[in-house]
Amino acid sequence: MTLSLTDYIGAFSQNENLAAIAGIGRGIEREALRILPEGKLSDHGHYHQLGSALTHGQITTDYSETLLEFITPVSFSPEQTIAQLQDIQKYTFDNIEGELLWPMSMPCFVDDAEKIPLAQYGSSNIGKMKTVYRQGLKNRYGSMMQVISGIHFNFSFSQDFWKVQQNLHQSSGEKSLPLDDFISERYFSILRNYKRFCWLIPYLYGSSPAICGSFLQGKEHKLPFKQSAFGALYLEHATSLRMSDLGYTSSEQSALKICYNNLADYVDGVQQAIKLKSNDFASIGVKVDGQYQQLNDNVLQIENELYAPIRPKRVAKPGEKPSDALGKRGVEYIEVRALDVNPFSDTGISLEQVHFLDIFITFCAFVDNKEFDCTRQKLHEDNMNEVVLRGRDPELLLSDANCYGEVNLKSVPEWGNELFEQMKQVAQLLDKSYKTSKYSEAIVREQAKINDSSLTPSAQLLSIIQEQSLSQFALDKASEYRQEAKKRDYQSYDQAFFDQSVPSSHKAQMDIEADDKLNFDDFLSDYFA
Repeated sequence: MTLSLTDYIGAFSQNENLAAIAGIGRGIEREALRILPEGKLSDHGHYHQLGSALTHGQITTDYSETLLEFITPVSFSPEQTIAQLQDIQKYTFDNIEGELLWPMSMPCFVDDAEKIPLAQYGSSNIGKMKTVYRQGLKNRYGSMMQVISGIHFNFSFSQDFWKVQQNLHQSSGEKSLPLDDFISERYFSILRNYKRFCWLIPYLYGSSPAICGSFLQGKEHKLPFKQSAFGALYLEHATSLRMSDLGYTSSEQSALKICYNNLADYVDGVQQAIKLKSNDFASIGVKVDGQYQQLNDNVLQIENELYAPIRPKRVAKPGEKPSDALGKRGVEYIEVRALDVNPFSDTGISLEQVHFLDIFITFCAFVDNKEFDCTRQKLHEDNMNEVVLRGRDPELLLSDANCYGEVNLKSVPEWGNELFEQMKQVAQLLDKSYKTSKYSEAIVREQAKINDSSLTPSAQLLSIIQEQSLSQFALDKASEYRQEAKKRDYQSYDQAFFDQSVPSSHKAQMDIEADDKLNFDDFLSDYFA
């Protein structure tokens, strides 16, 4: 028997199960470009006083020396997660010598993409590998695409949550699975539902409908851009150009058939992609005149290169590939990657967004679905692509494919209101378990955007840039957030924590460098063996 949303709500509403739903673990990874007060990319390397980018637990770099990444640990309170992120940013602002953090997904003015410096991680083999990987990204896709910033939201349910679900499934007559296998199976069900409903995320939170003209730098595109009086390029109904073909996409990867039906098939798909040769990338060369241009000439150099709006994850052991960790020990958490940096929030993601994401992912856990083939997956991806380019277009129709293979065309308000009516029940459950009203308030606030697209951040941003330049708006916000951070007291961490973590991270990097036994060529051969 297939369980309904009502079945799940009923089971978890029991007093003895309420605590299980309140055990959600969350972590945030926030990317932000370091910029100069005049709005250009900083040319200063990663600041020594921020610790080692290789080993510091909270502050690292992504693609470039100037692209910072802030990482919060797993927390069981939305408020604490945001507080940790604010603390990390406060320490950063105190140590980057008057520089600002760009508060948008799409980059600031960049006069020459070739001058964007690759992130450096020291002389160890693993440090060199990280830099060569980025050299490969530069050669494959160009540097400009790699300085786009996003928010990654890491999410997990408690063991108790899964035990309640498992008992519910067993009592409905399903075959019994070991708990770890059941958890992986149910996480993949969440992933499939997320793919189906993911268009909601850029619609509600997309905040990159416009770009600085410098971003294109000769890049070919077929998008019908308009130009504001102040020079910004925009699409009238766009929500998230970051998630479009201009941003995190790869034509090479579009041919990959990685489906989300089960753990074994997913891991197999990813591992095959790592071994799949690319004619285009082969033309770059791997080691040219003694210098590595990329790690290899496969479609994916490493698994991190797979661009996806959501990923199943398992913390890997040192030297272990992510897919090996997944295959051996199952799914531990999921990583939501479809979020633009929110320019209206100092942390790039607001507490209110976290509340909605809690509802949305829990809803995805309570809607049973069947496995789908790559054709159906592509239909979901097409919905996403439509929304990022024209999500606020009143004439837009999306294709809703149910588990029986039937496809219905629906407008954003029609489908959105259907989903919100269902999610209200989940919000009430979360309110009950957390003893709050924040979740029901989140539903009211976000549903209003479904019925009035002018309330979305993308529409608000487009309205703003008709009155002032995109850069000026971003710089004003960047300055405001810096001032707020400098005035704010530490909330979750303290000064001593960072003062101790910085030298210990530098020592950890030196220990790794001293521990290397192989030359770099042999190290790579062993890694990819």
